[in-house]
Amino acid sequence: MRVCWSLLGLSLLYISAECLLSPSNDDLNQISQLGEKYVDEEIENAINGVKEMKTVMEKSEKDHKKFLSSLEETKKQKEDALKVAQEMEEKLNAEQSVCNETTQALWEECKPCLRNVCVKFYSRTCSSGSGLVGRQLEEFLNRSSPFSIWINGQNIETLEKEDHQQRQHFQDLERRYTDVADGVDSIFVDSMRVFDHMRSLHQPSWFHRPSRIYRSLFHDPHFPGFHSMFQPMMQMTQDVFGSFGSHTGGDLNFPSEDGSVNEDVIVTKPFGNDKMTCREIRRNSAGCVKLREECEKCKEIQHIDCSGKKPLEGPLKKDLEQALALAERFTKEYNNLLRHFEEEMLNTSNLLDMLRKQFSWVSSLANHTTSNDGIFKIQTVICKDPETPEKPGDTNVSVKLFDEPEMSFSVPGDIPWTDPKFSEVVAKEALDRYKQNTVLAK
Repeated sequence: MRVCWSLLGLSLLYISAECLLSPSNDDLNQISQLGEKYVDEEIENAINGVKEMKTVMEKSEKDHKKFLSSLEETKKQKEDALKVAQEMEEKLNAEQSVCNETTQALWEECKPCLRNVCVKFYSRTCSSGSGLVGRQLEEFLNRSSPFSIWINGQNIETLEKEDHQQRQHFQDLERRYTDVADGVDSIFVDSMRVFDHMRSLHQPSWFHRPSRIYRSLFHDPHFPGFHSMFQPMMQMTQDVFGSFGSHTGGDLNFPSEDGSVNEDVIVTKPFGNDKMTCREIRRNSAGCVKLREECEKCKEIQHIDCSGKKPLEGPLKKDLEQALALAERFTKEYNNLLRHFEEEMLNTSNLLDMLRKQFSWVSSLANHTTSNDGIFKIQTVICKDPETPEKPGDTNVSVKLFDEPEMSFSVPGDIPWTDPKFSEVVAKEALDRYKQNTVLAK
């Protein structure tokens, strides 16, 4: 037993002696070289990660060009249909202008009846929120003309308003996409400057050895592809794009009076065989126009005779309805394209954000590795006195990393400076602090 204690005492004395004996300049150079090797590998891994970011962005840009082509074609079809609809409406308005006074009088009697019928139907068949639907419908009827309201329950003003919203949303998506692409390009260019500088400091074969940490995501058999990798995380990471407002084709769910949102309820209309939904009335008050046959004054408008012509029973009405149907179809198609692009862009941004957080710190070295004196150097190693004989004291080190100011911290005393692990522990701590400061500064 006494022999065991003697051996333990000798071991502690040996470790303590190792620590108390300060390293020479040659020792400092040797452990610095070992630490620099660790930093080299981390830089190499980060540059490979930035290259992966560039690959992701290039794949996204190919899809983006296809998207723009499809969007432009759909946009032209939508605008052509709207133009035809506008021409047809002008002709229809010209035909009915000869009896404006009669039409307007009937319209003023039609509106309250149509409102009451729709609110009554909604309150009886849908869960709640009839008061809000009534106010919405009243505003809609007051700003609609008695003729356009009869064209398929959908007027040109509604489609033109949606067209404007689509233009705004497209411009917003393009601006955000450009910001992401520019950000990736900037990180990539700076990282390549670091690559060239590091290669000039080392052997030309540097960066051709296999990386010990980094593996390409696209060569990983467990990687499903950047389009689907983050599908379950659509709302999790939005650092790059910020918060999107969803303008793309989503139905507007009006809250009920108690603050809840009504569920979709499909019911059979008691006034005929057609089906309509509570959702349709909530999102578009024009849906109430389907109930116009329940109001006598509304029916009279449809059959009014203007100097021998019945505008709402002639060929112009049919042509206008066809043009509006086409415009509505292409408007929905345009919305679907925008929605698809927004989802793909968010998926890609999530992946890019993951890579950026892990690897983009290396791009900051473009302006912090101008010196040719090396990238990592341990300046001093000073051992503290042990608090107890059984436990060696921590080791204070000061380190110069890149062109940064000198930093100091402690290494646990159970890792003496003569241990090869000491260099890696010091290098990792110094680099982690640099990475943290780089992230905080962005």
